[in-house]
Amino acid sequence: MKTIIDPKDQHIKIKTKSALISKKRGTVEGDHPTLRIRLYNVNNPHKTQEFPHTIYEFTNTEKTRIRRLNVSYYLEGPHIVVNDLAEIYLIHKNNKVLIRGYQREVENRKSTPEKKKK
Repeated sequence: MKTIIDPKDQHIKIKTKSALISKKRGTVEGDHPTLRIRLYNVNNPHKTQEFPHTIYEFTNTEKTRIRRLNVSYYLEGPHIVVNDLAEIYLIHKNNKVLIRGYQREVENRKSTPEKKKK
């Protein structure tokens, strides 16, 4: 696992299966929060013990836009989940980050059995 903080390249393209997008805790007071994007080789990484293969952190991020991707936001957790990716693009300029990518149809993935209700 490698962590890349404030990458020098403004346009980043990387092959990955899924991503977790979140705000890093403990950011510097007075700055905007740090955006953290964790990339995985499995879908639904929030349900596994899998470690990310790469983490990107963008400090002092005012705004993040997610374009043309199906995403899930689970209210029980602090992040946005993007599954079924072929590749993801991270484009950053100043304190804004744009996230785009190529994604397979999420609706066509085999469903997993739901947890039994008590």
